[in-house]
Amino acid sequence: MLNQKSFLAADFGAGSLKVAQFEITDAGGLRLKQYALKSLGQEGAQESTRETAMVKALQGLLSENSFSTKHINVCAPGFHVFSKFVKLPQVDTSKVTQIIQYEAQQNVPFPLEDVVWDYQILGTMPSGELEVLLVAIKSEIVEGLFRVGEGAGLKLDLVDVSPAALCNAFRYNYGDQEGCTMLLDIGAKTSNLLFFEKGKIYSRSINIGANSITQDFATEAKLPFGEAERAKIEKGFVSLGGAYEEPEDPQAAAISKIARQVMTRLHMQVNQTIQFYRGQQGGSAPLRLFLSGGASIMPYTAQFFNEKLNIPVDYFNPFRNVQFDAGVNLEELSKIAHSFGEVVGLGLRNLAHCPVELNLMPKSSLQKQELAAKKPFFVATAAVLVAGALAFAFYEGKLTDIKATALDQINAKVDPLKKKSDAILSAKNELDKKQSFADTLSRSFDNRVLWANTLQEFRKLMIAIEQKQKEESGKDVGVWIEKFEPILPGYMAGDEGSDEPEMDEAMMKAYGLTKKDILARRQQEKGPPNEISRIRLIFRGVNVAEDLNAAVTYRVLNTFKDSGFFEKDAIRMTTSASPDPQTFSFNMEVKLKKSFKF
Repeated sequence: MLNQKSFLAADFGAGSLKVAQFEITDAGGLRLKQYALKSLGQEGAQESTRETAMVKALQGLLSENSFSTKHINVCAPGFHVFSKFVKLPQVDTSKVTQIIQYEAQQNVPFPLEDVVWDYQILGTMPSGELEVLLVAIKSEIVEGLFRVGEGAGLKLDLVDVSPAALCNAFRYNYGDQEGCTMLLDIGAKTSNLLFFEKGKIYSRSINIGANSITQDFATEAKLPFGEAERAKIEKGFVSLGGAYEEPEDPQAAAISKIARQVMTRLHMQVNQTIQFYRGQQGGSAPLRLFLSGGASIMPYTAQFFNEKLNIPVDYFNPFRNVQFDAGVNLEELSKIAHSFGEVVGLGLRNLAHCPVELNLMPKSSLQKQELAAKKPFFVATAAVLVAGALAFAFYEGKLTDIKATALDQINAKVDPLKKKSDAILSAKNELDKKQSFADTLSRSFDNRVLWANTLQEFRKLMIAIEQKQKEESGKDVGVWIEKFEPILPGYMAGDEGSDEPEMDEAMMKAYGLTKKDILARRQQEKGPPNEISRIRLIFRGVNVAEDLNAAVTYRVLNTFKDSGFFEKDAIRMTTSASPDPQTFSFNMEVKLKKSFKF
């Protein structure tokens, strides 16, 4: 928790910059003094022009408004942030930090020396495992935020991330909700989906945002992005399907259809996340949905999700429990309040302890702050050092003679011991060679039955999947392994025999990654070049219905994870389109607990 009574909070989103000035009331509450919002345009969503667009927007807001403080908390957008929920085994408290460091090395898809990362322990699972939220962002991205802030004469006190700020804002304003509640924040480039239930928190970032509507319409209408964006804002709405009459304006009709297509893709991701939350996180079915974010106010968005999810849908008000200064225009604020969830969450970090408290300050900035705080002590330390140096010079001559005599005595004792050590080392090396040969013979016997056991395990699991799915759905389902192959070590994603999963190109671009970066990051997982531990499986199933197909897919994933034959946390799945309309297909990579040596 920070201590400034009056301070700024800024959300650097993909499509807009939102700034607000808050102050802490005498009663310990949060009061909004003033606010401002400015669009970043298409430049804000492109990495090559984003920093310039942010500098221009921030300087413009500061010149147009009379903000009275230079201290600011900032929030990085979701598309720049890697986040993951991990579970840690029951361990001694002193070892938690060490284990989280190891988990970060295993899960963050780029070298830790190139990122700023932090974690939050969210609680203990019924099984006794610790649930931890792990977040990371490229150091260069955070340093860019500092350049933007310092260029405008501001002092950055805290760097938060979008999902964490939204979580804190929702808990502060809607902590009285019972059962499971979802918050869907629809941004320009990505959307954040959060679950709240009995103190439990879960979030996922989805790579679908309102810019997808603009881009698809711009391509179809052959318009520049800026013109397409204006048309979307002025005429756009989400089509409610075939029972409703199309508008006469051809642009409005086109945008409404595209908006429904994009929202349908977003709903599919939301539905998959609900299934994962209930199946893997032990959560309950959501009872309600709150919408937020700049894209959420497109007309009929709430009706669309109400129809698809069949639960009440409302708009998130982040200012529900926030006081307002007399000069705040409440009528104008109500039009954009849904976009200020992250900003309010940032403001709460100065107020009290929050459910999620992360700070992704880069090392260079932390070092500057520590240096400034310690500067008064440096003068006193320097005086002490000068006095100590004078005393040391007086005794240095005598100490040198004493040390030389002691060193000669020690060397006389060490030399015989070193000869014995060399003989022991030589014997150990010979023993290691014989042990290695014995291990090779043992592995050769094990490998004789490994593939037969693997195939038998595949057959057993597939029979169990079809039987269990039929019991639950009451329908015959057909799913089989169409192809499987060992993954040879040392290949990049997309090559034949690759053991590296494809990474979404947008994700790679956001983090500035190349295939070489990913190969270097995963190299230590590959093992020796004469070892096969991963297998790629291609599944195909009879196309029955979208929901049932998804249920079959998750059944396959969960059944393989429950098998003791494979490494549970190393199973990776991707979906793929099937050219045959009668079937659907998906891919999965598994890692054998016992690898095959050759």
